[in-house]
Amino acid sequence: MTDIEHQLTQPPPAAARLPDLTEAAAAAGLLDVAYATLDSPLGKLLLATTPKGLVRIAYIDYDDEDDVLEQLASRVSPRMLAAPRRLDQPRRELDEYFAGRRRHFETPQDWQLIQGFARRVLTATAHVPYGDTATYKQMAVQAGNERAFRAAGNALGSNPIPIVVPCHRILATGGGLGGYTGGLDKKRLLLAVESGQATMEVGGA
Repeated sequence: MTDIEHQLTQPPPAAARLPDLTEAAAAAGLLDVAYATLDSPLGKLLLATTPKGLVRIAYIDYDDEDDVLEQLASRVSPRMLAAPRRLDQPRRELDEYFAGRRRHFETPQDWQLIQGFARRVLTATAHVPYGDTATYKQMAVQAGNERAFRAAGNALGSNPIPIVVPCHRILATGGGLGGYTGGLDKKRLLLAVESGQATMEVGGA
């Protein structure tokens, strides 16, 4: 095992900033997960990407940052480092979204944390347009099981890429908010912004 491989298999400190190691690991093809944080109007976000694309967005006021990193190390790869420059595109697109200048995300996504029925639900969710809403039942139907609306709700609640995969646009039948992994206040604000009823103050939270 090389020195780079050894360092990449150690649990990463939440505030690690190792640009030289990052570039060396990337050049050697040893960097599997790069992560960075973003101060947003919804609070601090942690973003993680693989060579395939964005694999995780976490609300750090809801999920513990170290827990998120440990889960990524376990479920994706322990070869991970803080590498903000590798998150430039999704961070820029999120900033534009929060500022009201973006309605569609172009950053590639890595769906490896989502499998089976949950993946079908979230794939359908990803096609709900900006400003529109759908119901849990509708997502269950599109995923192939109209009776599995509770399972659809569970899939949406475990969405690893919120905002970009817009689970906030999915409501209970009858118009109730349902649930949201980051808290209902965030869901209300996202829906209000997309409907033109509110604005977000960009520049951190």
